[in-house]
Amino acid sequence: VNSYAEASGDHNPIHLDAAYAASTQFGTRIAHGMLSLALVTEMLAIDFPKTWHSGGNLKVRFSAPVISGETVKIYGEIIDITRTNLGLIATCSIGCKKPDGTNAVVGQATVPLE
Repeated sequence: VNSYAEASGDHNPIHLDAAYAASTQFGTRIAHGMLSLALVTEMLAIDFPKTWHSGGNLKVRFSAPVISGETVKIYGEIIDITRTNLGLIATCSIGCKKPDGTNAVVGQATVPLE
């Protein structure tokens, strides 16, 4: 979390200051939502190395905070493949799960297959 704050420039105390974070609704420091999303996009870049960065789209919802230090599981599944005038497009269900199984990030990605 600290490294992500430095890289992103997001120094919000909810992520970095334990005393401040203890006074919030979360009671502790939470990870940046975009840090969780970065893990999801890394998975997509690995799974679709030739097409994700040039034509992928992502629509997500941040549904629960990730507590600083929690280990999350990133997941994705192709749920549809459609032929368009641009070629084959995969629609994927994607997300990030917390240790208790709660979705922290949930959404869909579309990515060209050709």
